[in-house]
Amino acid sequence: MTDDNAPIRALIRVRMSAHDAHYGGGLVDGARMLNLFGDVATELLIRHDGDEGLFRAYDSVEFLAPVQAGDFIEAVGEITSVGNTSRRMTFEARKVISPVAGSDSAADVLDTPVVVCRASGTCVVPKDKQRR
Repeated sequence: MTDDNAPIRALIRVRMSAHDAHYGGGLVDGARMLNLFGDVATELLIRHDGDEGLFRAYDSVEFLAPVQAGDFIEAVGEITSVGNTSRRMTFEARKVISPVAGSDSAADVLDTPVVVCRASGTCVVPKDKQRR
């Protein structure tokens, strides 16, 4: 566990598959980024409270760039404020590896990750579920 002043952060990295593609051209549905943010939020709450908690609401979601099947996405989050039962969080999803167009197996690690989505929201951990 980190000290009380250190921010609690979480990161997951996944490859978008053909199964994730929802639209023509292998375009991935933006809701997939929110699914990743939900997983990041769960980890943050477990690290902070020892319980999964519940996602209450997003107050901001911005889809900033397309995501294609084959892209590697890194989703990160941080608890930005802590209330009695509420936990405010921010999230960012970045494309870090992208397939090479016209190749069936080549891919490039991006020198500069592309931010594809940002969001902020609030999760709740009921008092009786808080273990830390």
